[in-house]
Amino acid sequence: MIKKTAATTNLRLIAARVIDQVTAGHSLTDCLESQLSPIRAARDRSFVQALCYGVCRFYSRLDVILSYLLKKPLKAKDTDVHALLLVGLYQLMEMRVPPHAAVAETVDATENLGKTWAQGLVNAILREYLRQREQIEEKIKEDPEAFYAHPAWWIKAISLAWPDHWQEILQANNQHPPFSLRVNQLRLTREQYLDQLPAQTYSAHSIPETRSGIILETPISTDELPGFSAGDVSVQDGASQLAAPLLSLTPELRVLDACAAPGGKLMHIVETEPTLLAVIAVEKDAKRIVSIRENLTRLKVNATCICHDVSAVNVWWDGQLFDRILLDAPCSASGVIRRHPDIKLLRQPGDMKVLAKEQRHLLESLWPLLKPGGLLLYATCSIFPEENVQVVQPFLVSHADAKEDSIRAEWGVPLTVGRQILPGQHNMDGFYYVRLRKIG
Repeated sequence: MIKKTAATTNLRLIAARVIDQVTAGHSLTDCLESQLSPIRAARDRSFVQALCYGVCRFYSRLDVILSYLLKKPLKAKDTDVHALLLVGLYQLMEMRVPPHAAVAETVDATENLGKTWAQGLVNAILREYLRQREQIEEKIKEDPEAFYAHPAWWIKAISLAWPDHWQEILQANNQHPPFSLRVNQLRLTREQYLDQLPAQTYSAHSIPETRSGIILETPISTDELPGFSAGDVSVQDGASQLAAPLLSLTPELRVLDACAAPGGKLMHIVETEPTLLAVIAVEKDAKRIVSIRENLTRLKVNATCICHDVSAVNVWWDGQLFDRILLDAPCSASGVIRRHPDIKLLRQPGDMKVLAKEQRHLLESLWPLLKPGGLLLYATCSIFPEENVQVVQPFLVSHADAKEDSIRAEWGVPLTVGRQILPGQHNMDGFYYVRLRKIG
């Protein structure tokens, strides 16, 4: 692992430290949060963030390229050098950093590793890449892991799940996501918000599949986003914005948002129908509950937040049935890789089976909480049938009081039950939705 020193200012080294931690199994978001905190300059923070997201996004390709260039594999204890080499290669491959600066700064970063031998290696590998660049680019085309920048098991799993779309999905996963926003219609319409954006500064357009979504062509920080602090607008992908309308909300309903974090769908629910009788949000992560409450305050809306495992119904539930339940189930997040490229590194082939078991358990646990005639919306940001259709279909077979309430829409791909948005389709994240109606 990379040694941490208070004096470290080399941005490449900080990025390599993050990558080293991610490959050890830690979340990119969490690693960046801890490593960026000492960096004050916004430009430097953005540079480190771009490096880290880029290396994670193209990790498989960079790793294959490095294997071409290394005469012998690095030792297991040298994961820090490996991470730094990938950071160096990514700059040369994708970033507008002058090659001499990228090489020099990456070589300089080795001083903080305590491995003097690495200086010559890093210099040699990066310069050799520059010499062989054209040949390497041709060679990549023959290697699926390098060409698609996904581990082999991901390529196989996606091609089996989506034989007619797998190449588009892999390519979409490697793109930068759009900066999507949701206008708070309690405060103003989408058209009013768009009219307020100075055209010479902000280029934006509506997301036609949504009622209040827009895309800002150039991402900016929320501090700079017009109306954000006042609650006029929130950051939320277009696919995620489909959930609230699918719940068919009307006044005086009791609504449960199970597994509520990060909270975007919850905020949209209370914005869509402010006269609901009760909105209960359950989330087991205490840190994320704090974030949810902060957003409720910013938007000046209300919901009851409960920090608990939602499947432990006998502990947190007061016995009153719900008219609507949103079950945004924990999943592989295979539909949001372009936003969280570390998912390609953190997920393992057996994860879907484990997650599907949890999803079935949640569905079974929450179904008794739904009133006769009520709707449960099952959602995941997964593209794998093991977490979607293959969870819902057996549930429908085993529950005589459950039937699919068909989603009639122009978006996504219709499935045996529910609809699937594929990554990049409609310029959205990958999402699965199915509505279940309780008969009685």
